[in-house]
Amino acid sequence: MQSLRARPPENLERLDDAELARLAHQRHGEAFRLIMQRNNRRLYRVACSILHEEAEAEDVVQQVYILAFGKLAEFRAEASLATWLMRIAVNEALGRRRRRRPSLALSALEAAPLSNAQVIPFPQMPTQTDPERGAALKQIRQLIERAIDELPEGFRAVFVLRDVEAMSVAETAHLLALSPATVKTRLHRARRLLRRALDAQLASALSDTFPFDGERCRNTTEAVLARLGLPPAPAG
Repeated sequence: MQSLRARPPENLERLDDAELARLAHQRHGEAFRLIMQRNNRRLYRVACSILHEEAEAEDVVQQVYILAFGKLAEFRAEASLATWLMRIAVNEALGRRRRRRPSLALSALEAAPLSNAQVIPFPQMPTQTDPERGAALKQIRQLIERAIDELPEGFRAVFVLRDVEAMSVAETAHLLALSPATVKTRLHRARRLLRRALDAQLASALSDTFPFDGERCRNTTEAVLARLGLPPAPAG
């Protein structure tokens, strides 16, 4: 029977999380690369939502893989590989944030009446299909990214996990060490700040916020492989 180590790279896409993690634990470079390519963007988004600093968020992404690949033998597929990596990312980002100077407590913001919340306006999407639609959507995505950046940090992390990454209340509460009620309250207030003027046409834009692909994704992937002593991707 063919071993996992001998499985040809073209079949990696078909492997489940447990098999892929086992291959990566055996230091199979292509398995490492596939795991990172699948998860770079979501890990970056979550780290950025907590730290509010792009360069440090990129460093967190690298550190997550270094930590995770040292513990792959512990992965039991009780949760998805993506969720397991996300938990490491959240813990790493929160740890870095705690080492910073304390920021404004969220208790005052959470206790404030909803009627006093500042609402960030967004332009309406054009209803017809026209050459300007693509440019308008790009501008709106940029507005959403900036608006998310301006949220208080606790609200920002909850919003990204719930509305961008589509995690459940229970998963978000577990990752951020919050009660489900607090998650619901913060999400409600974040949505009020961000989305009052948004209609259904903008919902699809959320999945493309905070891109982490192309050259940045490749550079991060290759940097992690180098730190782990694995060969770079073949040229070509």
